[in-house]
This record gives sequence, structure tokens and C-alpha cells, in this order.
Amino acid sequence: MARNADVDDGDHRLMRVSWPAVGQIIARVVCKLEIKRGDQLDGLRRIGIDELSYRVGQRYITVVVDHDSGRLVWAQEGRDRATVRAFFDALGTERTSRIEAVSSDLGGWITHQVAASCPQAALCIDPFHVVALATDALDEVRREVWNDARRSGDQKQAKWYKNARYAIWKNPENLTERQAQSSLRFSRRTGPCTARTS
Repeated sequence: MARNADVDDGDHRLMRVSWPAVGQIIARVVCKLEIKRGDQLDGLRRIGIDELSYRVGQRYITVVVDHDSGRLVWAQEGRDRATVRAFFDALGTERTSRIEAVSSDLGGWITHQVAASCPQAALCIDPFHVVALATDALDEVRREVWNDARRSGDQKQAKWYKNARYAIWKNPENLTERQAQSSLRFSRRTGPCTARTS
């Protein structure tokens, strides 16, 4: 039996099983699940495409999830247009034509291939990045108000706006009483919308 440096040699003797046997057990279980579930790519309508880092040194795997079932349906090493194209190739032309929506972080390596392979699908930004963009916009407004207070010479207000950063990022139910008052003051100061549009 090959030695695994992460596992004490006594473990396999205690359980009376070798690592190759464990691997074979896992392979059999996965095979049975695949037979039971059928083709994971059938019936896809709304999907999400993202990448995961799985090793230090910028090693990525591209994953596709079915938003309707919440299941991971496809994964492959890589993080580029060719990897996304490989998914649509595996899906096939007929099933690709049934895709209605694709969510992602709107990275060009995903969106360009989705537009080429699946032009009928609506491109959507995933919830994580919606929150990230909203948080960035909120912080931009906070910085504008902070700079306005500094320029007007109101150092007390400027310091307060500088320190309000985390208070306005938190969910309302997670705010301390002081942070809730700070968040309310920020809302009153900035009004409905002071962000510049371009």
C-alpha cells in the first residue's frame, strides 16, 4: 500500500482498509449516484458559471451549477473561454438552445463565450457580485461625503464619516446601537442619492 504522509500508518490497520480500497469504494458510490441521477446536463434552463481556486499559484477549476436544483452539474480545470466552450460542447447545440439565463461575475472570459455559444440566454450578475458592487458604490458615496467635510474644515464630521465605513456596510440587525445611529446619520447626510452618475 502506498504511504499517505498525512495519515498515520496505524490508521489503516485500525480500520482494516487500505487507501486503494477506499478509492474503489468511492468510485463505486459515485458510479451508482450517476446512474441514479441520469445525465446531469439534461433539463438545464438557468445556470451559474464561476471559477474556484483549488491550489496556491492561481490554479482554477470552472464550475457550472443548475440554479433550479442547486446542484453542481459540470466542472473542469481551467479558467478561460476554452473551458466555458468545453461546457457548451458537452451540453450540445439542442440543450444549449434551451438555456434561458446564465449568471456569473460578468468576467469577459465567461460572457464572450456565453454570447457566442448561447446568444438567447440572459446574462445575469450573480448575487455575490451584486452585493460587492453595491458595497463599492456605498463606499464611494461615503468617501465623497468624507472629502466634502474635510474640504469644508469640519474635521469632527470628516473623522466620523471616515470611521463610519464598517457601520454602513453591516446588516441593520447586526449593528450596535452606536453604529445604528451612525448609519442613520450617514443616510440623512447623503439624502436619497448623491452619487455622481457618468
